[in-house]
Amino acid sequence: MSSRKVRNVVRLTSSYAILVILAIAAIYPALWILLGALRPGKSLYSKTLFPETLTLDHFSELFNSRQILFPQWYMNTLKVSICSMILGVLLTLLTSYALSRFRFRGRQNFMSILLVLGMFPGFMSMIAIFLLLKELQLLDTHLALIMVYAAGAPLGLTLIAKGFFDTIPRSLDEAARIDGAGNFKIFTSIILPLSRPILTYLALLQFTGPWVDFIFAKLILRSKPNWTVAVGMWDMVNNAQNTNFTVFAAGAVLIAVPITILFMFMQRLLVDGLTSGASKG
Repeated sequence: MSSRKVRNVVRLTSSYAILVILAIAAIYPALWILLGALRPGKSLYSKTLFPETLTLDHFSELFNSRQILFPQWYMNTLKVSICSMILGVLLTLLTSYALSRFRFRGRQNFMSILLVLGMFPGFMSMIAIFLLLKELQLLDTHLALIMVYAAGAPLGLTLIAKGFFDTIPRSLDEAARIDGAGNFKIFTSIILPLSRPILTYLALLQFTGPWVDFIFAKLILRSKPNWTVAVGMWDMVNNAQNTNFTVFAAGAVLIAVPITILFMFMQRLLVDGLTSGASKG
């Protein structure tokens, strides 16, 4: 066997070995949580990966316990995620469409500011946002979460959406203008129907962010009935008196269900939106 064939075999074997290791690293924790949710008792520790007996009591406890308001937390999170997704995607689309189709003074500077601000982690501004929401008397409200999540969406997503809009030929806009269409008509009748991939990408990102966020929700929400599911589940295992980790695992499984379903059915549009939006600056 020639040295070139040996190198190819080694390269191929190494690639498959790395892929197997990465797959195990990704699947094993999820499998452990799923089996922990079906394992009797309160501890996630077990001598074997697969439990000898399976139970659904932990899922039942999530919905029947008086101390755990899981259904209410779940609906709170769903409300915040959907509302912030709709508003955030709308703001991102309008901003990116203006940057893609219009030429105005300060446009390049505005895009540079968006790029720089998007590099900073969100928690750096949490204290300032907290004080602002306190003055507006919006603490412990879902409206505060929706406003902040939606307003922050254009910072990280505008340039990606703009890149996608840049791939749509301007000749379509010009043809519509000849027929008497205005900017709003062009946006709603031409741009949006052609933007399903980027809409899917933006919607998924803007939905999953509030769905799994803990830090900001914990800072803003104070009363137990207003908690999101992330804050509520953190409280479930926060102290020594409440260490029911199997119930926590059952809640984690239910949290992962909607995200998993969305990504499974929209995977193709998600990839198309990401790659198309990254093709131009």
